[in-house]
Amino acid sequence: MHLTTKNCSFQSPLKLLALALVLILLPSCGTTEQQDDSLRIGVALYAQDDTFISALTQNLEWLAQEAEGETGLKINLFISDGRSSQATQMDQVDRFLARQCDVLCVNIVDRTAAAVIIDKAEAEGVPLIFFNRQPVAEDIQRWDQIYYVGASAQESGELQGRLVLDAWRQHQDLLDRNADGILQYAMLEGEPGHQDALLRTEYSIKALTDAGVEVEKLTNDTANWTRAQAAARTKQWLEEFGGEIEVIFSNNDDMALGAIDALKDSQWEQQDWPLIVGVDATAPALEAVASGQLYGTVLNDGRGQAQAMLDLAQALWAGEDPAQAVTLEDGHYVWLPYRLVTQDNLERLREQYHLLTREPLPSG
Repeated sequence: MHLTTKNCSFQSPLKLLALALVLILLPSCGTTEQQDDSLRIGVALYAQDDTFISALTQNLEWLAQEAEGETGLKINLFISDGRSSQATQMDQVDRFLARQCDVLCVNIVDRTAAAVIIDKAEAEGVPLIFFNRQPVAEDIQRWDQIYYVGASAQESGELQGRLVLDAWRQHQDLLDRNADGILQYAMLEGEPGHQDALLRTEYSIKALTDAGVEVEKLTNDTANWTRAQAAARTKQWLEEFGGEIEVIFSNNDDMALGAIDALKDSQWEQQDWPLIVGVDATAPALEAVASGQLYGTVLNDGRGQAQAMLDLAQALWAGEDPAQAVTLEDGHYVWLPYRLVTQDNLERLREQYHLLTREPLPSG
């Protein structure tokens, strides 16, 4: 040992300088790897231009600011837009993990890719909260630090069907235009094969048939949740079926608003429009409900989902029992209830759920 130490003391000046630099830099590297006392949350969105997802994200940002003021905890949100590409979102998840985020919140593009994201998060010991787009149950069960925050797509379909059922029972003389006792409808569907689209489509109609209403599907098509595609589909339907369509079901509000756009362009009088229903209760859809252009929608509680995600993230970061922060079902799921929205309860629900608003839709 003495000889080794001695030999080191007689190194060349350049080697001594290099050694000194190494000794100086080592503590600095250690500091960059250490976590500070802030909560770092990576939020991966499937598509930020989705109206509902955009509103949910805005609520998450507001609620994080409120929580900072109340608790003094610094909360850093890192938000990425997957632009409907699973490969893009996977890269974003990798970057969140490299930045040593404490919790990941993932609005997954392709639910079949969940296992890969789970394996990445588990390898780094980073808890994972999926939201709004539900992975299959087998993937949720892969690790005890996986959670899902959302609402039941089946319930939203049932409630949408109930909206139409109530209208049929109260105003069948107006709704049943050809007086044949059969409800003729068209269906605007979300992504092909998407769980929410499938369940909303099935259970909206089932709510009517279970109640004894005879229905006839005139047409259906996918519009991938988007307003422009829905407007194009509806324009075609109006040319083909005209006034035969008595109801237009839409798997979400953006597509329902697209149907409204097509009807406006058609120059039909609003009183001659088919009854239109959506899902989500987005700000522009609520304005359409207020104006009578949209008969009703189903409130998807984005603010409640954002609050549950934030509560879960804080509990997981603090090493607390998440079941004390949120109501968990089967140890992994946080379910938010849906609510019917019509002109009758619109203002009350705006206040109760702090619903986002914006300028009314242009008329005419």
